[in-house]
Amino acid sequence: MMNIALGAMEYGTRIGEKESFALLDAYVDAGGEWIDTANCYAFWQDPSGHGGQSEELLGRWFASRPGVRDRVKLATKVGCEPLWPGSYPEHSEGLSAKAIDSALETSLRRLRVDHIDLYWAHRDDRDTPLEETVAAFGKHAEAGTIGRIGLSNYALWRVERMRGLSLEQGLMGPTALQLRYSYLQPRPFVRDHAHDHRFGWITDEILDYADRNPEQQLFAYSPLMSGAYEDRTDRPIHEAFDHPGTTRRLQALADIATDLGVSRSEVVIAWLTSGAPAVTPIIGISTPTYLETALKGANLELTPEQRAQLDRVW
Repeated sequence: MMNIALGAMEYGTRIGEKESFALLDAYVDAGGEWIDTANCYAFWQDPSGHGGQSEELLGRWFASRPGVRDRVKLATKVGCEPLWPGSYPEHSEGLSAKAIDSALETSLRRLRVDHIDLYWAHRDDRDTPLEETVAAFGKHAEAGTIGRIGLSNYALWRVERMRGLSLEQGLMGPTALQLRYSYLQPRPFVRDHAHDHRFGWITDEILDYADRNPEQQLFAYSPLMSGAYEDRTDRPIHEAFDHPGTTRRLQALADIATDLGVSRSEVVIAWLTSGAPAVTPIIGISTPTYLETALKGANLELTPEQRAQLDRVW
């Protein structure tokens, strides 16, 4: 099974139903397994100011494709849905027991399923005791409505504290981390300027943590940096990546891509999925061309020499 996930964030809003269904069909037919969404997607694109459109579209897709639910692993998230239009990020649902109970029930209804394979805490909620969040997730895991628990955009010390509390309570703990990651790396201490999640980045410490704790699966969002690897004038590389290491890494990517006769994006996907630990990139596939790139990258094998050539550039 290929080690990439389809990101369905804009399905049902910017990407219409017909196009979304076609992309989902093609992804699954090609052997794709993971589909990732969230209960808040995509509130910023819908006139209501609330999310849920992606989950609802996936629910219609499942209903129209008997048997397809058994072929995929479904992931969705809780924690970032605005309390009222325009209130994010200052006022969002958070991770209280009440919020988790309500959001999970709503997600199951929208998706028209009886369980979520991987349920993410979308971001940390420092206003709710971790004990309460752990107990709420654990309750639903014991009920079978959650297969696994994941944490997105969390500081590593909070991940470990949640794991400890899960063990103390005899409940399921997190076994997946989702953060931003790609071949290019931003300058230190400018990360939060490139994204609204302060701890939403895979760092060297997190790679070491996952390597020593193999039960923790790493997922990476924005792995292709919105097309910036392909020199798109409408998708420039963010200024947080403006440093000499970026120039050198882009050149290394170009060299490998030229040698293999593929795109730089394909090399990035192959680099992510073949590392130690391996990282599952979540790719927002919006066109058949992007899907083709994702599939080619997932099936691309780098030689040890090529990977070493990419890794030693800093």
